[in-house]
Formats: sequence, structure tokens, C-alpha cells
Amino acid sequence: MFSYRHAFHAGSHADILKHLTLIHLVEYLQEKPGALTIVDTHAGAGVYSLKDGFAAVSKEAEGGIIRLLKFIKDGNSIPEGVQRYLDLIQAESSGNALDTYPGSPFILARLLRPQDRLKLFELHPKEIDILRHNIGQLKQAKQIDVYAEDSFARLKGLLPPPSRRGLVLIDPSYEDKQDYRYLETAMEEALQRFATGCYAIWYPILSRRESAALPDRLKKIASSHKRSWLHTELRVENAPGERRLQASGMFIINPPWTLEKQLAEALPVLTKALGIGGGAQFLLKSFEA
Repeated sequence: MFSYRHAFHAGSHADILKHLTLIHLVEYLQEKPGALTIVDTHAGAGVYSLKDGFAAVSKEAEGGIIRLLKFIKDGNSIPEGVQRYLDLIQAESSGNALDTYPGSPFILARLLRPQDRLKLFELHPKEIDILRHNIGQLKQAKQIDVYAEDSFARLKGLLPPPSRRGLVLIDPSYEDKQDYRYLETAMEEALQRFATGCYAIWYPILSRRESAALPDRLKKIASSHKRSWLHTELRVENAPGERRLQASGMFIINPPWTLEKQLAEALPVLTKALGIGGGAQFLLKSFEA
């Protein structure tokens, strides 16, 4: 359970899809002045060095954020949403070199307005101490609560937030097959308590029955609660036998109407920029309840 570390995947193609989507969700919800509560269920360490540590070992950023920056340097244009994502990512690094990649907690912290709150969960015994230290360095630290607790069990107790405006990011490692069942149970409970919340679920696309079935199971959950949804996937490679993650997806319940348009602009560019061989492709579907 505790072998997974977010740092291994910092700056990967999966992070790009997740964080690009997450930024748009937050900024759309912040168009209204009311306080926004954001929950990150599996926070990790918050921010990662690309020069040493786990990220330097895995080198997944080379096929992700670094590859994307090279694509732009070669003269290719990118849509506004991708540029906004890059601006936030590069703000964490010193000088012109990309030496640091912010995880979801740091991206969300930087986006907080004075009235917003961020709640971070992490169970990894080493990651939680690093996360607390990293968050403590931020000027937004007083707006952020960090919990060394099981987010799946705790989530329903946080809903609905006082302002009735909330965003929940759910991105477990899925190393434990039980995560799929825990996720489904948590979503059922969350929608019963806070049907109008925005829920962003990230998942890896693996050759595992539970992984393949997850999008359809989430569609059924959303439909049973009469909720709209958006489903997107990004595959950068299709190489049988390759152990590195080649594709991931996002499933959004109660997505803003603007998200599909933004992803429709971004995904063809990301496929071109990050694709390896002829196996790169994307998926984008939605349903309006």
C-alpha cells in the first residue's frame, strides 16, 4: 500500500491531463464570489524536485512536461488553457530551468482566494510529514488543513461545505484493488450529501478489469443521481509489454459547461506534443443530465 509515491509520476503526461483539468475547474468555480472548499483526497508531498529523488529516477517528466515545453520551443502553438497550466507550473521553478513540479496541493494552494479553504489528505507515513512541512512554507498555509486520515472514510463528513460550493479531487494510487470499491462507495455517499458538488476523479488506464470498468461504473453512479458528467482520456503510447503508464483518464461529475470546449482545444495538441509512435489518441465524451 505504501510503496506508491506521487513523486515517481511528477510532471508525467497523467499529471498534465489532471492538472490542466483541475485548474480550469477551480478558476470556473471562482467566477462566483462565494467561498469555495476544495478537497484533495490523496495529496502526496505537495511539490517535487525534478532534479533528484524519485522523479529523477523515474524520468516520467521527460515524456510529459519537458516534452511539452520542447514542443513549444520548436515553434508549435498551444491553446490558452495549456498556456495557463504552464504558467502555474513554471512559477514554482527558479530561473528559466524547470527544476520543480508542483503537485495538486501546491497548484490548488496558489489558486486560493482569501475566502477559500483547502483540505488535504495523505496516509503515507513519510509523505504526510513532507506535505505538512511544504504546506507550512506557503503564505496560504492558514487556509489549508492537512489530515493524516483515510479520505474515503472522512469525505462524507466534510460535505456539504458551509458555503455549499465545493470541488473534490480524487486520485488514489489504485495499487490496492480495493481503491476502486472505496471510490465508488465514497462517490455514492458524497452525492447523497452534496449532489451539486463538482467531483474530479483521476484514474490510470491499466490492463486490469477494475480499471477498464471504472468509467462505466462512474457513469451509472452519476446517472442514478441525475448528474451530468464528462469523461476524458489521454493515451500517449500504445506499446504492449511496456510497464510505464501509457494512458490515464479524468471523470468529472457536475462539470462546468466550459470544460469540454477547453479540453477539445487542448487534447489534440497534447496528443501531438506527447505522442510516441502512432499510438497516441484521446477520448472526450459528456452527458447533460
